[in-house]
Amino acid sequence: MSQPSAAPIVERKDTRHRYEILVDGKRAGLTAYRDRDAQRVFYHTEVDDAFAGQGLASQLVKEALTDVRNSGKRIVPVCPYVAKYLKKHDEFADITDPVTPDVVQWLEAELG
Repeated sequence: MSQPSAAPIVERKDTRHRYEILVDGKRAGLTAYRDRDAQRVFYHTEVDDAFAGQGLASQLVKEALTDVRNSGKRIVPVCPYVAKYLKKHDEFADITDPVTPDVVQWLEAELG
């Protein structure tokens, strides 16, 4: 019998501006952000194909958004997956800011 795999772990990697979800120590996905004052602007989420269909993106985003709440920041969902998640999970509505043209322009400048 094979050993059951450990529960996925979400880690914030500040130097890389992202949260990563690890399965058995291997990065399975990430959600990328940039901080703009008191806002954490999420702009990209991905899960490697080898890990698709396991609910990892949802777990990753939930834990990332919970971390944002705990840090006292606000969420700006430029990333379509994060925006979709927030539509289904209104527990984060009180700390979510709209995506505005100013935010998009700022993000484009940040990312070069």
